Amino acid sequence: MLIPVADLSSEVSKFEARYGLGSVDGGRHAGWGTANRIVPLGQTYFELVAVVDSKEAADSAFGRWVAAARPGSPLGWAVRTDDMDAVAGRLGLSVGSGSRLTATGELLRWRIAGVEQSMVEPSLPFFIEWAPETDLPGTTGVEHTSVVKGIRELIVEGDQDRFHSWLGVHQLPVTVRPGSPRIVAIVLSTQSGDVLMRAD
Repeated sequence: MLIPVADLSSEVSKFEARYGLGSVDGGRHAGWGTANRIVPLGQTYFELVAVVDSKEAADSAFGRWVAAARPGSPLGWAVRTDDMDAVAGRLGLSVGSGSRLTATGELLRWRIAGVEQSMVEPSLPFFIEWAPETDLPGTTGVEHTSVVKGIRELIVEGDQDRFHSWLGVHQLPVTVRPGSPRIVAIVLSTQSGDVLMRAD
């Protein structure tokens, strides 16, 4: 889940105070003009992302997407796949690639598809395939002040038939309501109860 922020250094503490979720430094996205911090949630994660080079971001579709977003409101979401070629072939998508250096100097690489469609229809996820033997960002060690069990539900609005055709067979906890394409809310399951993260 992508959550844009105006400035990583100043917004991280506010995010942690509001939701009880800690984060770790992610790194710089080469060629995109953005950088991130990762909020690990096991098999999933939130990505706090900000523009750090406006000129570079202006030349990148992803960078422009982040630059135009409302800070703090969920921007888009991704689904991990182990067979990007099959997904891209089924949906007629072009496949791109990305990378970033972690705080420890490790190079993370991935393939990505469907970002352009997700920009237009935020109810639709884009797809990501991590390079073999990559440690998934959600498994990074971090301390949360809340005991988080994971994402219980993602609520989106959009065309239900379009959504199911796009995603295919899945068991993801996503509720699709009729309406203009958007992310409505994320429901986190914690030891003390559900936490609702509503889009502004």
